[in-house]
Amino acid sequence: MRKKNKAVKAKTIITSHVNADFDAIGAMLAAQKLHPDAIIIFPGSQEKNLRDFFIRSMSYLFNMADPNMIDFSEVTTLVIVDTRQKNRLIGVSQLLENKDIFIEIYDHHPPMEGDIKANVDISKAYGATTTILSQIIEKQQIRLTPEEATVMALGIYEDTGLFTYSSTTKADFIQAAFLLSCGANVNTIANLVVKEIKTEQVTWLNELLNEMNVHRINGLDVNISTISSPSFITDLAAIVQKIMRMENLDIFFAIVLMGTKINIIARNRLPGVDVGKIMSEFGGGGHAYAASARIDNQTLSQVEIILLDKLHQEVKNIQIAKMLMSSPAITVEPCTTCKEAGKTMTRYNVNTLLVVDIKLNSYEGYITRQVVEKLLFHKLGGQPVCEYMDSETHFVSPDADMAEIELKIIEGKQRIIPVIDNTHIKGVITRSDLLHHLVQHNWEISHTQNIVSERQHVKKRHISNLLKKRLAPKTKKLLESISTAGKNLGINLYVVGGFVRDLLLDREIEDIDIVVEGDGIKFAKFYARQQGCRVNTYKKFGTAVIIFPDNFKVDVASARLEYYTTPAALPIVEKSSIKKDLARRDFTINTLALSLSQDDFGTMIDYFGAARDLKDKTIRTLHNLSFVEDPTRVFRAIKFANRFGFNIGKVTSTLIKNAVKINCFKHLSGLRVLSELKQIFGEENPIPAIRTMESYGLEKVLHNQLLITDTTYELFESVNKTLTWHDLLYLDEEYPRWAIYFMAILNRCSYRVCEQICLRLMVPAKEKDLLLGKRYKAENRLNLIEEAFPLTHQELYWGLIHFKTEFILYIMALTKNEAIRKAISNFYTHHRHIKPIVCGKDLLAMGIKPGSVYTKILNLILNEKLDNNLETKRKELNFAIEYARKNKLID
Repeated sequence: MRKKNKAVKAKTIITSHVNADFDAIGAMLAAQKLHPDAIIIFPGSQEKNLRDFFIRSMSYLFNMADPNMIDFSEVTTLVIVDTRQKNRLIGVSQLLENKDIFIEIYDHHPPMEGDIKANVDISKAYGATTTILSQIIEKQQIRLTPEEATVMALGIYEDTGLFTYSSTTKADFIQAAFLLSCGANVNTIANLVVKEIKTEQVTWLNELLNEMNVHRINGLDVNISTISSPSFITDLAAIVQKIMRMENLDIFFAIVLMGTKINIIARNRLPGVDVGKIMSEFGGGGHAYAASARIDNQTLSQVEIILLDKLHQEVKNIQIAKMLMSSPAITVEPCTTCKEAGKTMTRYNVNTLLVVDIKLNSYEGYITRQVVEKLLFHKLGGQPVCEYMDSETHFVSPDADMAEIELKIIEGKQRIIPVIDNTHIKGVITRSDLLHHLVQHNWEISHTQNIVSERQHVKKRHISNLLKKRLAPKTKKLLESISTAGKNLGINLYVVGGFVRDLLLDREIEDIDIVVEGDGIKFAKFYARQQGCRVNTYKKFGTAVIIFPDNFKVDVASARLEYYTTPAALPIVEKSSIKKDLARRDFTINTLALSLSQDDFGTMIDYFGAARDLKDKTIRTLHNLSFVEDPTRVFRAIKFANRFGFNIGKVTSTLIKNAVKINCFKHLSGLRVLSELKQIFGEENPIPAIRTMESYGLEKVLHNQLLITDTTYELFESVNKTLTWHDLLYLDEEYPRWAIYFMAILNRCSYRVCEQICLRLMVPAKEKDLLLGKRYKAENRLNLIEEAFPLTHQELYWGLIHFKTEFILYIMALTKNEAIRKAISNFYTHHRHIKPIVCGKDLLAMGIKPGSVYTKILNLILNEKLDNNLETKRKELNFAIEYARKNKLID
């Protein structure tokens, strides 16, 4: 019998946050020095170098235990380091709920809502939590071994970014020096903290750089990169820090989908932004300058949108004026002579002076060097500056944002504006200060009378060369004519969706969908009149179809916003912008737009990372309610994945499973499901899509008794083989490809189940007859053929001639007898179009009286031809004459 492990008993427990970093490790070790009999619960870490070092080199320093093996009944004290957030702790929930437990907290993060209430809370705004505990150890003269000092120093070095982060304090330097005096090994620290980037990490570094977007939020440059990886990226935080240094960024967020989890790594250098607070909104944490979070069950696009929203809320109160201004302001009084003002400018090396009435504590205006020099040239240096100053003044408060500053300096044509707080001049912002800042951060200057509009979150790429290379001249000419019409009406036009997607994938382009920022129907009518086309309009949805003389069609829609009143309902439509129009679409790969406006014709617009997902060959939704609002998107996800050879993203796959689990399809119109199934079954090879559908249990959407078995898949493979054979004949014959796969699915279903499926899908009467009545006739005919085989050419001909192409192909796929399949293929390719050359007029000319005998004679001739007889018309006529004489139809 296996012996049970003995429970670990302790009065004091030490722990830290999940995904522990070196600071958390160092702080736990330091806390153990203060509580020698304590047990440490190690929360684990994602960083490989930390895990390896911990396991190989320093685990022996810690008195650790598995929380599942600890007897918590005797615990009286809980020590928490490097966090105060309950949701970042594991294994100690029952201690936190016990009001009798004495709680100590050591942390360097700022206080936040929901912090754990502690009996002792020693929190200081240092660069590392280890610094706080090191101070206590030094003060209490507790001895540290070189190994212990190395582990603690690692925490300080890492969390201060080798003392380069803005959060680094004097105390961090002092305690690092103390730990070095205790024997901390600098070489060990350098090997672990100064991380050389590895070959495989260069790929991810470049990916983050390529996918970086700059967002202008209340005067600050916020950089966001969004990428995905099928597996865990080692030392992602180090890669992010490398990019911060390489690109000299102030604020950077890396949003990375790794498997099914989205990780956000945040870094910041500015004192006015707290990325720790922002990450806490995602269930993560950290401090103002470095933070992270892990997120489940959301898409990349959704997380990025939420992050931007949080940034707008958090960054809105940043005092950019304080960052830009020079202080103190150099001023002169109104009565100061221009000559003295010139000397003051030279003394302080400035080009503009504020004119301030000290007695009234009033800002009166400013005077420039250019004006002073002209006055001196004209020997007017003795004149007071108040006579020549610019008195049309503007000023800003210390909390002014960039939009206000830019507006007042550029639009107000001000060389300088003071920053005034309650009549007190705190400093000045010059035009040079502003322009230097804008250039440094690569910002565009707005020239509108309103506030400066924010740069759109959008990637743009000019693809005119791609249009020339991949578009047919006729299509390109069509787009140019649409562009010209848009210019005449003064509206923005875009070709969107599948057109742009297929252009990038170098696939055949079948449809052209135009979106108009404005009245789509008005544009369609205008263009149709110009080109001599017909137009059909649909006012409810603001859409139209332009029909050219050769019946080629172009779909036109007003840019619109859709919302759903209930799951699976049709959307309510309102006019909107191109960005919101694209945001309503099903998957990121379908959100690309190509501008047709003449000033940027051929510019591809990507708001939602579509180009990235095309590159990654991944189908992703834009938000996590996508399948709830429109469950048909589930079928479209499978269709696109099958068509393009893409994968369905893991988060999107989870959302599909959830949609099936909560039965989002119960209110979905059967006709809409039928339409999606027709498209899937109409693909060149829908079998992988059918397998994917079955893996999600989507066959139950058709009927809960529908089973797709191995036998069904064997039939599917036979159907695919048969249709491939048929397509290689290059016959100009259309047939409903989808119907043959649908018949294969229904093959082993009872008539009752088949009828109920048709009822659920609201299958039209004609198609129901195809799937039920005529399918059964085809199956019965195959049974008769198999029973009587081998058959003559004549017998097979008369057994099959009245069946349409789709049923002939279905019968070929259904039979397992290769000889029968070969005989039917011979009928299809050689015999079914055989007809007598002789016609009724020929029989009448022979003197045969019209009647049913004509059909009999012509069929007899046909039978002979099926047996390779009667090769010429003369032979057919001789056969008819002989038959007529024999049967006394003529003399």
